[in-house]
Amino acid sequence: MPFDWRAYLELAKELAGLRKSGSSQEAAERSAVSRAYYAAFCWTRNYARAKLGFMPTETADDHSFLRKHLQRRGYLNLASDLNKLRKWRNDCDYQDDVPNLCQQVSNSIGLAEKVIQRCV
Repeated sequence: MPFDWRAYLELAKELAGLRKSGSSQEAAERSAVSRAYYAAFCWTRNYARAKLGFMPTETADDHSFLRKHLQRRGYLNLASDLNKLRKWRNDCDYQDDVPNLCQQVSNSIGLAEKVIQRCV
C-alpha cells in the first residue's frame, strides 16, 4: 500500500505542538516545516501524475519540474504555493538562524493543508 503523504502533515502538526525548551523545540519546529513541505509536494506530485500528465524522474529535479509542469498547465497558484513551502523548508534545513520560526511553522502547515485540499 502506498504511503499516505498526508501523514507527514499530521506529523508536522504534532511536532509543532511539542513544547520543550531550547534546541529540542527548535528542531521540532524546523522538522514541522520540512514535513509540511514534503506532505504537500508528494501529494501534489501524485495528483499531477494521475490527473495532469506529470512524469516524475524520481530525482531531486522533480521539485522544480513539478512546479514548471503546474505552471504550464495553468495551476499558477499551486506552483507558487509549493515554491513558498520549498523556500521555507530550505530555510529551516540550511540556515543557522530562521527568524519568526514559530510563524513559519504555522504558515507552512496552513499552506500545506490548502495545497492538499486543492489536489483531491
